[in-house]
Amino acid sequence: MPHTPPSPQQTPAKAFERLLTVLNTLRTDCPWDRKQTMESLRHLSIEEMYELGDAILDNDLPEVKKELGDLMMHLVFYARIAEEQGAFDIVDVLNTVCEKLISRHPHIYGDVDVRNEDEVKRNWEQLKLNEGNTSVLAGVPRSLPALVKAYRIQDKVRGVGFDWEEKTQVWEKVEEELAEFKREFDVSQAQAINTERAEAEFGDLLFSLVNYARFVGINPENALERTNKKFIKRFAHLEARAKETGRNLKEMTLAEMDVFWEEAKNL
Repeated sequence: MPHTPPSPQQTPAKAFERLLTVLNTLRTDCPWDRKQTMESLRHLSIEEMYELGDAILDNDLPEVKKELGDLMMHLVFYARIAEEQGAFDIVDVLNTVCEKLISRHPHIYGDVDVRNEDEVKRNWEQLKLNEGNTSVLAGVPRSLPALVKAYRIQDKVRGVGFDWEEKTQVWEKVEEELAEFKREFDVSQAQAINTERAEAEFGDLLFSLVNYARFVGINPENALERTNKKFIKRFAHLEARAKETGRNLKEMTLAEMDVFWEEAKNL
Protein backbone atom coordinates (compact mmCIF):
# COMPACT_ATOMS: atom_id res chain seq x y z
CA MET A 1 0.00 0.00 0.00
CA PRO A 2 1.46 3.41 -0.97
CA HIS A 3 2.16 5.94 1.76
CA THR A 4 0.38 9.29 1.89
CA PRO A 5 3.11 11.92 1.53
CA PRO A 6 3.16 14.59 4.24
CA SER A 7 1.93 17.99 3.10
CA PRO A 8 4.17 21.07 2.65
CA GLN A 9 4.64 23.05 5.86
CA GLN A 10 4.98 26.77 6.50
CA THR A 11 7.31 26.93 9.54
CA PRO A 12 10.98 25.88 9.70
CA ALA A 13 10.33 23.35 12.48
CA LYS A 14 7.40 21.72 10.71
CA ALA A 15 9.21 21.70 7.35
CA PHE A 16 12.23 20.03 8.96
CA GLU A 17 9.95 17.50 10.63
CA ARG A 18 8.43 16.78 7.20
CA LEU A 19 11.90 16.03 5.82
CA LEU A 20 12.57 13.65 8.71
CA THR A 21 9.26 11.89 8.08
CA VAL A 22 9.96 11.46 4.36
CA LEU A 23 13.54 10.26 4.93
CA ASN A 24 12.52 7.80 7.62
CA THR A 25 9.82 6.35 5.34
CA LEU A 26 12.30 5.98 2.49
CA ARG A 27 14.87 4.36 4.77
CA THR A 28 12.29 1.81 5.85
CA ASP A 29 10.48 1.07 2.59
CA CYS A 30 12.74 1.95 -0.37
CA PRO A 31 15.25 -0.77 -1.40
CA TRP A 32 17.85 1.78 -2.55
CA ASP A 33 17.61 3.91 0.59
CA ARG A 34 17.73 0.84 2.84
CA LYS A 35 21.00 -0.24 1.23
CA GLN A 36 22.88 3.02 1.79
CA THR A 37 25.71 3.47 4.30
CA MET A 38 27.73 6.50 5.33
CA GLU A 39 30.49 5.30 3.01
CA SER A 40 28.18 4.87 0.02
CA LEU A 41 26.68 8.33 0.55
CA ARG A 42 30.04 10.07 0.95
CA HIS A 43 30.90 10.56 -2.73
CA LEU A 44 27.31 11.59 -3.48
CA SER A 45 27.49 14.25 -0.76
CA ILE A 46 30.75 15.59 -2.21
CA GLU A 47 29.10 15.79 -5.63
CA GLU A 48 26.13 17.67 -4.17
CA MET A 49 28.49 20.14 -2.50
CA TYR A 50 30.20 20.87 -5.81
CA GLU A 51 26.82 21.32 -7.49
CA LEU A 52 25.90 23.85 -4.81
CA GLY A 53 29.20 25.62 -5.43
CA ASP A 54 28.45 25.83 -9.16
CA ALA A 55 24.99 27.27 -8.48
CA ILE A 56 26.44 29.91 -6.15
CA LEU A 57 29.06 30.99 -8.70
CA ASP A 58 26.35 31.16 -11.38
CA ASN A 59 24.15 33.21 -9.02
CA ASP A 60 21.35 30.74 -9.84
CA LEU A 61 19.24 31.10 -6.71
CA PRO A 62 16.55 28.56 -7.71
CA GLU A 63 19.34 26.01 -8.19
CA VAL A 64 20.94 27.05 -4.88
CA LYS A 65 17.62 26.31 -3.17
CA LYS A 66 17.46 22.88 -4.81
CA GLU A 67 21.05 21.95 -3.94
CA LEU A 68 20.64 23.12 -0.34
CA GLY A 69 17.70 20.75 -0.07
CA ASP A 70 19.74 17.88 -1.47
CA LEU A 71 22.54 18.53 1.00
CA MET A 72 20.13 18.81 3.92
CA MET A 73 18.64 15.46 2.94
CA HIS A 74 22.11 13.92 3.04
CA LEU A 75 22.79 15.35 6.51
CA VAL A 76 19.54 13.93 7.83
CA PHE A 77 20.35 10.60 6.16
CA TYR A 78 23.72 10.37 7.94
CA ALA A 79 22.06 11.09 11.27
CA ARG A 80 19.43 8.39 10.64
CA ILE A 81 22.13 5.81 9.89
CA ALA A 82 24.01 6.79 13.05
CA GLU A 83 20.79 6.48 15.06
CA GLU A 84 20.33 2.93 13.75
CA GLN A 85 23.85 2.16 14.96
CA GLY A 86 23.12 3.59 18.40
CA ALA A 87 25.76 6.31 18.01
CA PHE A 88 23.70 9.53 17.94
CA ASP A 89 20.56 10.99 16.37
CA ILE A 90 19.54 14.23 14.66
CA VAL A 91 18.68 15.85 18.00
CA ASP A 92 22.23 15.19 19.20
CA VAL A 93 23.62 16.66 15.98
CA LEU A 94 21.60 19.87 16.26
CA ASN A 95 22.27 20.36 19.95
CA THR A 96 25.99 19.71 19.48
CA VAL A 97 26.38 22.39 16.83
CA CYS A 98 24.31 24.84 18.89
CA GLU A 99 26.51 24.25 21.95
CA LYS A 100 29.64 24.74 19.84
CA LEU A 101 28.36 28.01 18.36
CA ILE A 102 27.40 29.32 21.79
CA SER A 103 30.74 28.40 23.39
CA ARG A 104 32.76 29.89 20.51
CA HIS A 105 30.89 33.20 20.55
CA PRO A 106 31.59 34.47 24.08
CA HIS A 107 31.29 38.03 22.73
CA ILE A 108 27.60 37.23 22.06
CA TYR A 109 26.74 34.76 24.84
CA GLY A 110 29.27 35.94 27.42
CA ASP A 111 31.17 39.00 28.62
CA VAL A 112 34.06 39.01 26.12
CA ASP A 113 34.56 42.24 24.15
CA VAL A 114 35.75 42.22 20.54
CA ARG A 115 36.51 45.13 18.24
CA ASN A 116 36.45 43.50 14.82
CA GLU A 117 36.29 40.32 12.74
CA ASP A 118 39.97 39.51 13.27
CA GLU A 119 39.54 39.38 17.03
CA VAL A 120 36.53 37.07 16.60
CA LYS A 121 38.66 34.69 14.51
CA ARG A 122 41.54 34.78 17.01
CA ASN A 123 39.16 33.95 19.85
CA TRP A 124 37.65 31.13 17.77
CA GLU A 125 41.02 29.49 17.13
CA GLN A 126 42.12 29.88 20.75
CA LEU A 127 38.87 28.34 21.98
CA LYS A 128 39.43 25.35 19.66
CA LEU A 129 42.88 24.86 21.19
CA ASN A 130 41.36 25.11 24.67
CA GLU A 131 38.88 22.38 23.67
CA GLY A 132 41.73 19.97 23.03
CA ASN A 133 42.84 20.58 19.42
CA THR A 134 46.58 19.96 19.24
CA SER A 135 47.18 22.46 16.43
CA VAL A 136 45.54 25.45 14.78
CA LEU A 137 45.77 23.48 11.53
CA ALA A 138 44.21 20.31 12.92
CA GLY A 139 40.81 21.27 11.53
CA VAL A 140 41.95 21.51 7.89
CA PRO A 141 40.64 18.36 6.13
CA ARG A 142 43.37 16.26 4.53
CA SER A 143 41.24 15.53 1.47
CA LEU A 144 40.60 19.17 0.52
CA PRO A 145 41.74 20.11 -3.00
CA ALA A 146 45.20 21.67 -2.79
CA LEU A 147 44.13 25.21 -3.79
CA VAL A 148 41.32 25.29 -1.22
CA LYS A 149 43.61 23.74 1.39
CA ALA A 150 46.28 26.41 0.86
CA TYR A 151 43.69 29.14 1.38
CA ARG A 152 42.31 27.49 4.53
CA ILE A 153 45.80 26.94 5.99
CA GLN A 154 46.66 30.59 5.51
CA ASP A 155 43.32 31.76 6.87
CA LYS A 156 43.68 29.52 9.92
CA VAL A 157 47.12 30.82 10.89
CA ARG A 158 45.93 34.36 10.29
CA GLY A 159 43.37 33.68 13.02
CA VAL A 160 46.19 33.51 15.60
CA GLY A 161 48.05 36.52 14.21
CA PHE A 162 50.55 34.72 11.94
CA ASP A 163 50.19 36.94 8.88
CA TRP A 164 51.83 39.69 6.88
CA GLU A 165 51.31 43.30 7.92
CA GLU A 166 51.15 44.96 4.49
CA LYS A 167 50.08 43.71 1.06
CA THR A 168 53.34 45.04 -0.40
CA GLN A 169 55.18 42.47 1.71
CA VAL A 170 53.03 39.69 0.33
CA TRP A 171 53.58 40.84 -3.25
CA GLU A 172 57.33 40.97 -2.69
CA LYS A 173 57.10 37.32 -1.65
CA VAL A 174 55.21 36.52 -4.86
CA GLU A 175 57.93 38.19 -6.93
CA GLU A 176 60.63 36.35 -4.98
CA GLU A 177 58.97 32.98 -5.60
CA LEU A 178 58.38 33.81 -9.28
CA ALA A 179 62.08 34.61 -9.69
CA GLU A 180 63.07 31.34 -8.01
CA PHE A 181 60.71 29.38 -10.26
CA LYS A 182 62.05 31.15 -13.35
CA ARG A 183 65.64 30.39 -12.37
CA GLU A 184 64.91 26.68 -12.63
CA PHE A 185 64.43 27.18 -16.38
CA ASP A 186 67.22 29.71 -16.96
CA VAL A 187 69.76 26.98 -17.62
CA SER A 188 71.96 26.25 -20.57
CA GLN A 189 70.80 23.72 -23.16
CA ALA A 190 73.44 21.33 -21.85
CA GLN A 191 71.77 21.22 -18.45
CA ALA A 192 68.64 19.20 -17.84
CA ILE A 193 65.82 20.85 -15.95
CA ASN A 194 65.39 19.44 -12.46
CA THR A 195 61.65 18.69 -12.63
CA GLU A 196 61.31 17.86 -8.96
CA ARG A 197 62.91 21.14 -7.89
CA ALA A 198 60.92 23.13 -10.48
CA GLU A 199 57.69 21.57 -9.19
CA ALA A 200 58.60 22.55 -5.62
CA GLU A 201 59.27 26.14 -6.69
CA PHE A 202 56.00 26.24 -8.63
CA GLY A 203 54.19 25.07 -5.50
CA ASP A 204 55.83 27.87 -3.52
CA LEU A 205 54.75 30.36 -6.20
CA LEU A 206 51.15 29.15 -6.15
CA PHE A 207 51.08 29.25 -2.35
CA SER A 208 52.33 32.85 -2.35
CA LEU A 209 49.75 33.87 -4.99
CA VAL A 210 46.99 32.30 -2.89
CA ASN A 211 48.34 34.22 0.08
CA TYR A 212 48.23 37.52 -1.80
CA ALA A 213 44.70 36.84 -3.04
CA ARG A 214 43.56 36.05 0.49
CA PHE A 215 45.26 39.16 1.87
CA VAL A 216 43.44 41.47 -0.57
CA GLY A 217 40.08 39.73 -0.11
CA ILE A 218 39.93 37.47 -3.17
CA ASN A 219 38.95 33.81 -2.85
CA PRO A 220 41.37 32.07 -5.25
CA GLU A 221 39.15 29.01 -5.73
CA ASN A 222 36.23 31.18 -6.82
CA ALA A 223 38.49 33.30 -9.02
CA LEU A 224 40.00 30.31 -10.81
CA GLU A 225 36.62 28.62 -11.29
CA ARG A 226 35.19 31.80 -12.85
CA THR A 227 38.13 31.82 -15.24
CA ASN A 228 37.53 28.13 -16.03
CA LYS A 229 33.90 28.88 -16.87
CA LYS A 230 34.91 31.86 -19.00
CA PHE A 231 37.45 29.78 -20.93
CA ILE A 232 34.94 26.96 -21.50
CA LYS A 233 32.35 29.43 -22.82
CA ARG A 234 34.82 31.04 -25.21
CA PHE A 235 36.20 27.74 -26.44
CA ALA A 236 32.67 26.47 -27.06
CA HIS A 237 32.10 29.55 -29.23
CA LEU A 238 35.31 28.80 -31.12
CA GLU A 239 34.16 25.23 -31.76
CA ALA A 240 30.71 26.35 -32.87
CA ARG A 241 32.09 28.96 -35.29
CA ALA A 242 34.56 26.47 -36.75
CA LYS A 243 31.71 24.03 -37.30
CA GLU A 244 29.64 26.74 -38.99
CA THR A 245 32.43 27.28 -41.51
CA GLY A 246 32.85 23.56 -42.08
CA ARG A 247 36.35 23.41 -40.63
CA ASN A 248 38.02 21.06 -38.16
CA LEU A 249 39.97 22.68 -35.33
CA LYS A 250 42.92 20.36 -35.92
CA GLU A 251 43.19 21.65 -39.48
CA MET A 252 43.05 25.34 -38.50
CA THR A 253 46.03 27.51 -37.71
CA LEU A 254 46.31 29.21 -34.35
CA ALA A 255 45.81 32.57 -36.07
CA GLU A 256 42.55 31.34 -37.61
CA MET A 257 41.29 30.04 -34.30
CA ASP A 258 42.29 33.30 -32.63
CA VAL A 259 39.82 35.20 -34.82
CA PHE A 260 36.91 33.25 -33.32
CA TRP A 261 38.47 33.51 -29.85
CA GLU A 262 38.48 37.31 -30.12
CA GLU A 263 34.84 37.16 -31.21
CA ALA A 264 34.01 35.20 -28.08
CA LYS A 265 35.77 37.76 -25.87
CA ASN A 266 33.50 40.47 -27.25
CA LEU A 267 30.23 38.60 -26.65
